[in-house]
Amino acid sequence: MLDGEIPLSAPDLSELECGLVQEVLRSGRLSNGPMIERFERLVSAHTGVRHAVGVSSGTAGLHLVLLAMGIGPGDEVITTPFSFIASSNAILYVGARPVFVDIEPKSLNMDPGYVERAITPKTKAILAVEAFGNPSHMDRYAAIAQRHELLLIEDSCEALGTTHCGRACGAFGRAGVFGFYPNKQITTGEGGMIVTDDTRLADLCRSMRNQGRAVGMPTVKPTAESPATSRAALGAWLHHERLGYNYRMSEIAAAIGVGQMRRLADIIERRQAVAQMYIDRLLDHDQIILPTIAPDSTMSWFVFVVRLVTGWTGEERNRIIAELRAHQIGAGDYFPCIHLQPFYRARFGYHPGDFPIAESVSQRTLALPFSSRTTEREVDLVCQTLSVLLNKEGITRG
Repeated sequence: MLDGEIPLSAPDLSELECGLVQEVLRSGRLSNGPMIERFERLVSAHTGVRHAVGVSSGTAGLHLVLLAMGIGPGDEVITTPFSFIASSNAILYVGARPVFVDIEPKSLNMDPGYVERAITPKTKAILAVEAFGNPSHMDRYAAIAQRHELLLIEDSCEALGTTHCGRACGAFGRAGVFGFYPNKQITTGEGGMIVTDDTRLADLCRSMRNQGRAVGMPTVKPTAESPATSRAALGAWLHHERLGYNYRMSEIAAAIGVGQMRRLADIIERRQAVAQMYIDRLLDHDQIILPTIAPDSTMSWFVFVVRLVTGWTGEERNRIIAELRAHQIGAGDYFPCIHLQPFYRARFGYHPGDFPIAESVSQRTLALPFSSRTTEREVDLVCQTLSVLLNKEGITRG
């Protein structure tokens, strides 16, 4: 028996990140400095796009991309009900309407056929989410968007380091957005990154993240030696070309990101190894459906989420989660369907049964402890405990 709790997730931080943070602290430059530019260059190079724009969260990144694309009241954006709520909330932030379509049961991403059938004269964009980092169908969404002259926004907040058809996730749409919350492949504590080949869109996002100031505007650094320069800088700092937001990423967060990106290959390799350990141990369990990854995709593994087979109820799944936690094993129910969240039901009148595949999957998902630091002993204990609990619950059900 292991000592202490096995956490559902944990960041993978090293002395490299600590040293880079100390470098920032010693510099006295805590915002709008060189570290964010270093981080942006690393992410841009990794995804193969021209521009990367660091922001305060993945949610902020989605908001800015929608604004920069001119999406607003009267527009519809097709998206998935099986996601973290931020993906559709960002559509509401700009006054547009999220139009949900049901998911495909293997990948848990939107069914491309449903996407195409949901297009109306009001449709402005497709906001495609890589559920749990699975990139399946991104090429098909891109083809649909091109065919119907729609914008494709790629919510890659769970997919940094994943590829599909030899292409990095984040690079399929007009813009992609990564998230760096502590449970992601890499973390900055809080933070996100917009990636795009569109220079105009990138510049708009850079301006709007910084209170609408002009791109390339100097940072205010008053000095006694150059008062004229300081006055000019202050004037530029207080000049705002458009409505903007305080969505900047701090230099400290960017420093962590630089260290994480320099270690990305090792982090992903370890996450892939942990995922394989789970697959090897759970492959033959007749009550569990493992994640399905297409041959033309590679996974960097955001989380490790299994499903209970058809017939299990949400209440039964929740009992399994509670029992795992009682045994000091982290577990979760990723994701409750967005359309059945109280706010969405009240505002749009959704009901159970509106998206049956997403709802069926949602009540049977089970997130297991997963990070690049998860050990083989921990995986063994999780799988053994889960098997006992499923057998016990199965006897009760029978």
